[in-house]
Amino acid sequence: MADFLERFTAIDRDLLRLAIASVSAAEVERCLARPETIAHNPSALPILLSPAAREFLEPMAQLSAALTRKKFGANIGLYAPLYVSNLCANDCDYCGFSMSNKIRRKTLSQAELDAEIAILKQRGFDSVLLVSGEHETKVGLDYFAKALLRLKQDFSYLAIEVQPLTEAGYRRLVDEGLDAVMVYQETYQPATYDRHHLRGNKKDFGFRLNTPDRAARAGVDKIGLGVLLGLDDWRLDSALMGLHLDYLQQKYWRSRFSVSLPRLRPCVGGVTPAVTLDDAGLVQLICAMRLFSPALELSLSTRESASLRDNLLPLGITHVSAASSTEPGGYSNPKLQLDQFQISDERTVPEVVSAIRAQGMQPVWKDWDASWLAGASFAVTHQGA
Repeated sequence: MADFLERFTAIDRDLLRLAIASVSAAEVERCLARPETIAHNPSALPILLSPAAREFLEPMAQLSAALTRKKFGANIGLYAPLYVSNLCANDCDYCGFSMSNKIRRKTLSQAELDAEIAILKQRGFDSVLLVSGEHETKVGLDYFAKALLRLKQDFSYLAIEVQPLTEAGYRRLVDEGLDAVMVYQETYQPATYDRHHLRGNKKDFGFRLNTPDRAARAGVDKIGLGVLLGLDDWRLDSALMGLHLDYLQQKYWRSRFSVSLPRLRPCVGGVTPAVTLDDAGLVQLICAMRLFSPALELSLSTRESASLRDNLLPLGITHVSAASSTEPGGYSNPKLQLDQFQISDERTVPEVVSAIRAQGMQPVWKDWDASWLAGASFAVTHQGA
């Protein structure tokens, strides 16, 4: 079965870059005048991401906000990242967990995992993102399966952001309660990808690119895409990610999809961003993705400042993290030197909740339950009987 890599190799990236750069103001104006023609239209995305569209942020923001409220109401989902290990067998020059960085390594024991769970439950979270460095031998499938089985006792929605797995591996984790897989390509530009991934399995661009296909075939409910904004031309990376998203939504309609838009942040041994994406550019990107994919979930992490996160909420964001730790054991026993990257929004959970409500929105801790799916399955079965 053909996966996205086959389609990706046929994309003329230079032509796409030129298309983005050559968009005129008149083209942007015509595009925004007919917003109903933008959704899932690959020719519209380069227009919305173009330098020319930067002068149209206000109408783009208005359309994006209205479309988000129509699709998602005034709801903002809350989740917490739960780092279980910073062991990594990859050498990636932008990441604090990179194997070449001289930091203390830590993998949570069962007792330490229980301690993290207790704190997150006390804070009110019901959706958790399990995060780990990529070390297949020491923190692999067996560890994740055991951790998910434990987490499912306390949380309704479980996501992972770990090394790419096989389709069989994802099927096993779905059986243990896995709901979502976040796998970020970092950059869709192969030469840049190769330059930043020095050693380890993550050097395999194609295997990582086809990960969402494997997860979708395994029955994962939600799949998250993302690029690390700053590694290369963010407009081209975002356009390529949009094409990847459109392919996945058409082929795997049973799965939901989300996009994360992290900007490169300081970390141990980290690199300086090759391209700076300013706040206005981030606004443009959020609005472009929302107009292109109205049902897309858009998440915003604590990488961004408190004030910026508050201002971005109404424009298209559907999910945010709060009071996050990016180190294993960081909720119960923070060490600081184990962090993957520096966070910017350091507010407490009640402070983030208050900020959401101040925007006239509703913080959502739990937006679905497995019993609903069981009920739906029962109803479908008996309607056909």
